[in-house]
Amino acid sequence: MPRFVVTGTDTGIGKTVFTAALAGALGIPYWKPIQSGLEEETDSEVVARLAGVPVLPEAYRLVTPASPHLAAEIDGVAIDPDALTPPAGDLIVEGAGGVLVPVTRTLLYADLFARWRIPVIVCARTGLGTINHSLLTIEALRARGVPIHGIAFVGDAVEDSEAIVAKIGGVRRLGRLPPIHPLTPETLAAAFAANFDLAGFT
Repeated sequence: MPRFVVTGTDTGIGKTVFTAALAGALGIPYWKPIQSGLEEETDSEVVARLAGVPVLPEAYRLVTPASPHLAAEIDGVAIDPDALTPPAGDLIVEGAGGVLVPVTRTLLYADLFARWRIPVIVCARTGLGTINHSLLTIEALRARGVPIHGIAFVGDAVEDSEAIVAKIGGVRRLGRLPPIHPLTPETLAAAFAANFDLAGFT
């Protein structure tokens, strides 16, 4: 039963596009527990457009584009961690930003992942700084006993960075999603199939 959490080393690195590719390739539902910021296309809408898989409704839809803890406070919403328990069955869950992003004033995404015990895929960019960001992310997850399924890179190939993160971090290197222009369901599916072995996710 494929069940994964996809997290990132930072915000804006292509995590949602990778998540859409993975959900589409596996043909399983997608869930974003908390969406912060509703003015632009939401992550759930991106996945629905690119992957064509069932998209479960978010537990919280926050108007303010900020970290969930702050967005909730500004919007006058109290986030209940018990409402963030992933549904049963095949599922891809997407976090927000990085693993130490606060969900509330006392709870981080990494703490949620530790509760869930679902294998985590770390999504990392390939640009300058990714070694530090990726290894810090891996350490934060390991410190909480979170199972790490592997790391997926997004961007142009940077072989040394990708290899050293996997080696020093002691994680499986799942592949790299290159820049895709134009980005359509067809081009995304083709790029994922060309750069990832689906057997590594089942």
